[in-house]
Amino acid sequence: MTSQEAPGLEQTIVEFCRFARANGIAAGVKESLEAVRAASAVGIENRQNLKFALRAVICSTKADWDIFDEIFDAFWSESAQRANLLSSKRRKNVREQESQQENAELATPVENSLALADAEEGKAVMGATVHERLKKADFSEVKQGDLAELEKISLRLLQQMSLRLSRRIRSLAVRGRVDLRRTIRRSIGSGGDPIDLSFRKRKLQPLKLVIALDVSGSMNPYSIFFVRFAYALQKYFKRVDTFLFSTQLTEITSTLRARQLRDALEALAGHAAGWSGGTKIGQSLHQLTQLRGRRLFSRDTVFMVLSDGWETGDPAVLAEELSAIRRRVRKLIWLNPLLGMADYQPITRGMSAALPYIDVFAPAHNLESLLNLEMHLSRG
Repeated sequence: MTSQEAPGLEQTIVEFCRFARANGIAAGVKESLEAVRAASAVGIENRQNLKFALRAVICSTKADWDIFDEIFDAFWSESAQRANLLSSKRRKNVREQESQQENAELATPVENSLALADAEEGKAVMGATVHERLKKADFSEVKQGDLAELEKISLRLLQQMSLRLSRRIRSLAVRGRVDLRRTIRRSIGSGGDPIDLSFRKRKLQPLKLVIALDVSGSMNPYSIFFVRFAYALQKYFKRVDTFLFSTQLTEITSTLRARQLRDALEALAGHAAGWSGGTKIGQSLHQLTQLRGRRLFSRDTVFMVLSDGWETGDPAVLAEELSAIRRRVRKLIWLNPLLGMADYQPITRGMSAALPYIDVFAPAHNLESLLNLEMHLSRG
């Protein structure tokens, strides 16, 4: 497989994994990455070999195995009925299986809590257990029944983080010039000798934040949580400018300034930002610097990219844009959900091109990883 073929193959396999997930197979980011590796190893010339390789890394249950052939054949055919592959009855069965599995997982903690205390205490223990589990759960693997609770927890904890950062900036001060009047007054008690110097303190101003959020197909399980992350950070940063990108750039800054997050999310549904499309990171950053760079980028700016680094454009363009941005901003942070996987290596063309210009390269696959960013966002 030539280097020119690789981006197209990667994108196609990622799209297939999304298609499989939409039709009942739990193919998350980890499975998608393994599928890309498997397809790169066997190639796509022999369709049967490709089917066997993808089935081996994607299917984890008998139910997945039973429906895989039909899903595979539908995706790789020219049929216009691809999106309606599974009948509504089969989709219902898949949801019922997920619900039964979830109930089974929760049964043991409930029984243990009831054995230790009364019913109310048991509910509290159960709530704490679910809370901690959801904080550590990969966004791509959260069950449908848990999404509402995770969204509620994430917004509350992210807002608390932002408020802590706000309090911290007010408590910090920068030592400036010597305050002669105060120094002289304080020296009276020591016979006029200026033993302790007093300094004028300059109040620190909050930093500005510019966010470029990847909403391409491979980022689909994570994008909505990153939007919540951007919304919450407005309580700390003096200004937050947020952009979505896939193959083109769209600004959503004014949308996220809505008083309620629900209003912002509803408004976002009308944005033509290429949700779940391809990815051209370098081209999108070029648009950003050309249209808004002079106004947005300064030494008081933190620039944050949230992307898995699957670049279908020219990596040289990405490297050139990041190099130019890095020279103008205070800090460049890149959050990659794949970094949360134990065996992940940033060897894709896009990620390899970006690494030399990144100050903070951090995971963003779950709520806990987003909360850990507090240390990197504080000016102090």
